[in-house]
Amino acid sequence: MKSFGLCVFLGLLIAAHANPTPIDYQQARATETHTNPTPIDYQQASTTDEDAATNYLKRFYNLGMESQAGGVFKTSQRELKLKEMQQFFGLHVTGKLDSETLAVMKKPRCGVPDMAEYSTFGGHKWQTNELTYRIENYTPDMPPAEVDNAMERALQVWAKVTPLTFKRLYSGTADIMISFGTRDHGDGYPFDGPDGTLAHAFAPASGIGGDAHFDDDETFTFSSTAGYNLFLVAAHEFGHSLGLSHSNDPGALMYPTYIQRDVDRFVLPQDDVKGIQSLYGKNTKVDPDGPQPTPPTTPNACDPKLELDAVTSLRGEMIFFKGSFFWRSYPLAPNPEQHLIKSFWPDAPENIDAAYENPYTQRVYLLKGEKVWALYGYDIDRGYPKSLSSLGLPEKVKRVTAALSDHNTGKTLFFTGNYYYSYDETQRAMDKGYPKLVADGFPGLTGKVTAAVTFRGFAYLYSGSVMYEFSLESRRLFRVLKTSYLLNC
Repeated sequence: MKSFGLCVFLGLLIAAHANPTPIDYQQARATETHTNPTPIDYQQASTTDEDAATNYLKRFYNLGMESQAGGVFKTSQRELKLKEMQQFFGLHVTGKLDSETLAVMKKPRCGVPDMAEYSTFGGHKWQTNELTYRIENYTPDMPPAEVDNAMERALQVWAKVTPLTFKRLYSGTADIMISFGTRDHGDGYPFDGPDGTLAHAFAPASGIGGDAHFDDDETFTFSSTAGYNLFLVAAHEFGHSLGLSHSNDPGALMYPTYIQRDVDRFVLPQDDVKGIQSLYGKNTKVDPDGPQPTPPTTPNACDPKLELDAVTSLRGEMIFFKGSFFWRSYPLAPNPEQHLIKSFWPDAPENIDAAYENPYTQRVYLLKGEKVWALYGYDIDRGYPKSLSSLGLPEKVKRVTAALSDHNTGKTLFFTGNYYYSYDETQRAMDKGYPKLVADGFPGLTGKVTAAVTFRGFAYLYSGSVMYEFSLESRRLFRVLKTSYLLNC
């Protein structure tokens, strides 16, 4: 372990906050919870929760710079820090400790403090592109060869998009010293046991700068399905080792909370690429004419060309799906929250075709290709995915492009091509006389239906980047709107 005063790291954090280098973030909204997705709950938090929240704000948002005698924090300062945290994660900004805010605080995460709107530690970077790293010890969770592989691949995530190179050392002092430890492990920033902070890393500097430490009380794995994937955790921490701070883009690798991803097909998101290239530039050795993976970008709810995959209600909320993401829209919140699908439902599909809520089963159904998934809170029902025919659709239907659930009549409409089917949820049988032409059932609609939802007595049928507003009862067309209309844009 390199010995160096921890004031270097604190100094870098202060410098970053006072003299930041901005990055062009999209206006993404993000939260992650461990509880079932429900509307915002403003119930009084318990004393234990209040203490936990205070500790969280002290650790990640510098609460405590000003305090009253006896160590009691000023209410105004605590509210200010709560608002700062809520704004960073895209929560409803109240300055109050509601259940949604507390749930985010309990999410396993990186131990580095959050700095909203800034991507780098005040522009601090390595002054050379040729860096070294050394693995000092190993976790008993994995064979050493798997740890070696995970660390090398995590560093290459950054090397692929920059001029940086990484050489491994087996003795002596490297730029990035990698170690596993528990609780008080010698750097002044003790770990907190299982499922809290997973790891932390230090910004570029001499001494302890660049080092990455992993909490060995966690269960690290090489797979994508169990424990905490070491490759994902390490790739995030090495972003800090290279000079990046946390991003408030929920799709970014540098988002502070842990999110399971497909490690076999992982490509560094665009937000992270922009951040690291602002420090080190592009990788000029890559063949510009050769095949290059496209960095994934986080969709913008207010994009005028936005085309949604699916829309559904969920216990009084509205859920909008797009690619790997979805937005939650609360009745009381002015702006929707954005999440990765995998952050709520790790085993659910992405790029879905349709979704709808069944009030009788209290499930949300996701449809993709010839399969359907039933979701209840954070769980996928046992036995799913099932075939589309399990919903009562004929075997010849291989794909549904939209589903519309009318809670008043108990009917679910399934759209496929230019036709739609009507299923009676109370009788659990397909209505006779279907399929029918969409143009006959919804006069005035042109194009194929790509998403659908009911809201306040209206049926909203999406077709590409436009949305048709129909009366649920008369099927009269009232307005043609942009896709983003219900997303408060």
